Formats: sequence, C-alpha cells, structure tokens
Amino acid sequence: MRKVLVIQHVPHEGLGTIGGSLREAGLKTEFLKTYENARMPADIKGYSALIVMGGPMGVYEDDIYPFIKKELRLIESALKGDTPVLGVCLGSQMLAKAAGARVYKGKAKEIGWYSTSLTESGRADRLFTGFPDEFTVFQWHGDTFDVPPGGVNLASSELFPHQAIRVGRRSYGFQFHLEVTEEMISGWIGVNADELRPLKAIDPARIIKETPERIKTLHRYGGTVVSRFLRLVD
Repeated sequence: MRKVLVIQHVPHEGLGTIGGSLREAGLKTEFLKTYENARMPADIKGYSALIVMGGPMGVYEDDIYPFIKKELRLIESALKGDTPVLGVCLGSQMLAKAAGARVYKGKAKEIGWYSTSLTESGRADRLFTGFPDEFTVFQWHGDTFDVPPGGVNLASSELFPHQAIRVGRRSYGFQFHLEVTEEMISGWIGVNADELRPLKAIDPARIIKETPERIKTLHRYGGTVVSRFLRLVD
C-alpha cells in the first residue's frame, strides 16, 4: 500500500478533513510528531507523498527547534525526487524555504475568515480548476514567504500576496487552512488565547460566530483541492 508521511508539529494541528480524503484515496498514513521528538528520516524514501502541517514556530527559529533543519532536508529530498509535498501554513513556509525562498514575519497577523483571490496561474492550476476567482478561507498565521525560484504564486489576499504556491510539478503550499473543522477552530482559539489577547483587530467571538455559515463551503473547497492533490500521488 502507498504510504504518506504526515509531519505534525503540535497536538492540536492535525489532519482535520485531510484524513478523510487520504482514506478515500486508499493511502496509508504514517505520522511523525515533532513534539514527541520523533526521529526525522534523512530522506523521503519509502513514502509516496509528504504532508507537512501547521504550528506556531517560525521556519527561522531553528536555534529553538532543532528539528527544523532536518525537516527542511527531508522536504528538499522530496522536491529532488519529485515526490508530492502538501504544506499547510507552517508547512507551506517550510516548503518555500526548502525550495530556496525567504520566510519572514508579515506586517500583521491574519487570523480568522478572510477572502483570497486566485492569480492567473492559480485559475489555470489543476487543483483550482472551476473555483471562483475569489473565495473565503480560514487563516491563522503571521509569517509569510517569497515565491521560490521556479515556483508559481497561485493565490493572494489583501494582507499577504503569497497565499498559495506550486513548486515543481507536484508540490503545493497553502498559507490558509482548508482542513479545519468547527471543533478545531474553537480549540485553537482556546489554546492560543495568549496570542489573541493583544490583537485588538481580531475578535475571537466574531470568528466563532462566522464559522458555522462558512465551514461547509470551506470543506467543499478543501475536499476538492486535497482530492486533486492526492491524484498526483503515484
């Protein structure tokens, strides 16, 4: 059976709805949990794809999180071998860095429900075919990245011009979260209360209020994108 390696950085940022898409595709999932100090393989051999989830750490904080350098080498090996990579939030930043781009703090934090727009390249990409030019996604990040050499920018928002990238033929990174459930969003607001408290422009109550009316559409878009990505897995 084809195996997909999933790197999870914190307990509360798991696969979410991606898990169902993996099961439907008949793919076996193997987790590597960095918060449990799991050993990072030197390369991607033995796996058909790599999924890198989110987390609160910055790609540039490898002095605090020693696993980051090893994780970047693993992603580099996937890119060199044309093994599909799906990066979510921190995972997208890891992908960008592994491909040679700069990752850095943005001018503001983007937390909650925001509109994102497909670029011309995004509208033509096989993962977004048939999508509206503009749609609403769930965000939780403050860092951003440049488009790596040879990469393609697929989506933008008002605050962050690089919301989704494709690297090579089969690797994608999304700053936004297409995988979240209503329960995950509520949990993140609780876990990250200290982060939210000083952010006057972000209202947790509003996020919770908006979630029920937006989550079904997000799941439809997320299911489509992830299913299309998994078709690229050999």
